[in-house]
Amino acid sequence: MSQFLRDYLTVVWFGAIALVLGGLLLGVAALLRPNKPTAQKLIAYESGVDPVGDGWSQSQVRYYIFALLFVIFDIEAVFIFPWATQVERYGAFGLVVMLIFLILLLDGLAYAWKKGVLRWV
Repeated sequence: MSQFLRDYLTVVWFGAIALVLGGLLLGVAALLRPNKPTAQKLIAYESGVDPVGDGWSQSQVRYYIFALLFVIFDIEAVFIFPWATQVERYGAFGLVVMLIFLILLLDGLAYAWKKGVLRWV
């Protein structure tokens, strides 16, 4: 077996051990924990407010769009940070590429703002 495959085999072994150990600990915890369900314990609980109704509600799409925009701009930070730490190494080409990237993101932000997606209410 090559050294390359042997390194991956080590990773597979550690992953398998982690899965077995995690499963074992969860199984032991399930056997040892106290289990005394009552009707009061089984009701839904939300911030100290007694539940009213069946607990199902439909969320509006704008919250999902707002969350998606957050994820997009969070990923922007994931791309900008490594670039900022190595900006001297990339030089002018890296600066131009990052400026194009930022302009595209700002264009998307301006489009979302124009469409009214960023309004919370």
